Amino acid sequence: MNHHGIAALHRRADRVLPRIFRDYVNGGSHSERTVRANRRAFNRWAVVPKCLVDVSDCDLSGSFLGATHRLPFMFAPLGFGGLMCPDGEIRAARVAASAGLPMAVSTFAIQSLETLSRVPGVTLAAQIYVFRDRGITRDMLRRAESCGIRNIILTVDTPITPLRLRDVRNGFRNLTRPSLRHVLSMAAHPRWTAGMLRNGMPKIGNLASYGMGSNLMEQARNAASQIDPTLTWKDLDWLRSVWPGQLAVKGIMDAGDALACQKAGVQTVIVSNHGGRQMDPAPSSLSVLSDIVEALKGETDVILDGGVRWGGDVVTALALGAKAVGIGRPWAWALAAGGERGVRSLVDGLGGEIRDVLRLGGMVDLASLRAQGAAALRPVR
Repeated sequence: MNHHGIAALHRRADRVLPRIFRDYVNGGSHSERTVRANRRAFNRWAVVPKCLVDVSDCDLSGSFLGATHRLPFMFAPLGFGGLMCPDGEIRAARVAASAGLPMAVSTFAIQSLETLSRVPGVTLAAQIYVFRDRGITRDMLRRAESCGIRNIILTVDTPITPLRLRDVRNGFRNLTRPSLRHVLSMAAHPRWTAGMLRNGMPKIGNLASYGMGSNLMEQARNAASQIDPTLTWKDLDWLRSVWPGQLAVKGIMDAGDALACQKAGVQTVIVSNHGGRQMDPAPSSLSVLSDIVEALKGETDVILDGGVRWGGDVVTALALGAKAVGIGRPWAWALAAGGERGVRSLVDGLGGEIRDVLRLGGMVDLASLRAQGAAALRPVR
């Protein structure tokens, strides 16, 4: 499958997916201003071209999440990724393994940690929430460790689920069985519907053993209600004490919160506004990146999540201090657009775009980009 850019994958995915799932992936909370802000923030920066530099070779490898990876991005956690196409998360994991990039597995993934960990060569991180029932959280940590997973990503920006108007209109969280409107929508998207019917009605694999419901939407609704809204920094200390591996905290948008993570022994801070699906209006992730990087003084790694849509965005985020970026919606669109071939096209295309931008900027690896830092960029007026 030829790569024509993430925007093309998005357009194709919109044609393939029934409205209820298309809106779930594309939508944000309230006015969706934050979703738009994440994209606009990147348009305020340009990379300065440099000439007469030997750029015949270009190495994109870099270290983040406690290991060296061949590319400076990862698949961010994505709920219901397996609904984009049959066995979607397994297909994405195979691409991640072959490309040498990590994949974060959402608590709300269709496939379980155990299933995905069996994909040869894959490097997984387990995204978790702290539930009211700490026993469930402990068990998810135990399962991750038994799967050989070294990185936990704790999402902390979801004490509540805010109003998401698209999901409300579609009855997304309250759906227990398809209405006539949903049946007609699915009938209008026969490729997607046929693929799903072949595998039977999916459920959230990571939650299957916790008695949270008999169908996917019931599981999702009950699990969301179990995320503990009383979570404090003391709970982060508790999690750090019971998890022996690497810990990343996702959802940090404030330098003071980033410093508190560092004090608690967190190895990685993920700067993220949940793709515009939580606080609205919120700052764009990119707009707060430099302040957080400066506060942490290089002692804690930073990954940026939110709004990345092509290779120039990755270069911009790395120049402003991120060790890597997470991509979420793009791999969902790629799965819907072309399954495993779509995801491979996404990864190969994004890597090629990063390489082009670096070389035209006179840089041959990520070290040379970081040496320049923000000096590699110019603000666009």
